[in-house]
Amino acid sequence: MFLENVSRKGYIEVICGSMFSGKTEELIRRLKRAKFANQRVEIFKPKLDVRYSEEDVVSHDSNAIRSTPVDSSGNILLMAADVDVVGIDEAQFFDHNLVDVCRQLADNGVRVIVAGLDMDYRGVPFGPMPALMATAEYVTKVHAICVRCGNLAHHSHRLTADNKLVMLGEKDTYEPICRHCFRELYKEQ
Repeated sequence: MFLENVSRKGYIEVICGSMFSGKTEELIRRLKRAKFANQRVEIFKPKLDVRYSEEDVVSHDSNAIRSTPVDSSGNILLMAADVDVVGIDEAQFFDHNLVDVCRQLADNGVRVIVAGLDMDYRGVPFGPMPALMATAEYVTKVHAICVRCGNLAHHSHRLTADNKLVMLGEKDTYEPICRHCFRELYKEQ
């Protein structure tokens, strides 16, 4: 088979789940493998995410990979020329145009790997994530462990009374909990 005659086919992969489920860890793992295979990789994150680093994508386990912070999803298209793989972290914080940006990249032969929260702290689908999951060829849902009962967790329970939709935080602000514990907590309110 003559691979030089085969055109490159792009596609979209989504990694989703709750806080502390390993989304960013999995994104970094896939991007490092692509780099090891000498693929041209660009990584983006929302400019507002400065929890661990202003420039790097960093997992809660302190694994990191260099990225480019951007204000809006449209900037990704401007900066992703001549690449094989695009990684996008914290996709839930981007505008809804991210879905079209990912489609356009995939249509142009780019492998697009997107990671983000599928639900906000209220258990509501978050930002462009539902549309990205519907559009993607591959969806991986990762789970944390419920800190209250040990079941699989897929909710990000906010520990503070703040009700802003976007609130960056870590273990002092959020905890992973399961469906049952989430329902019990919201019965009490």
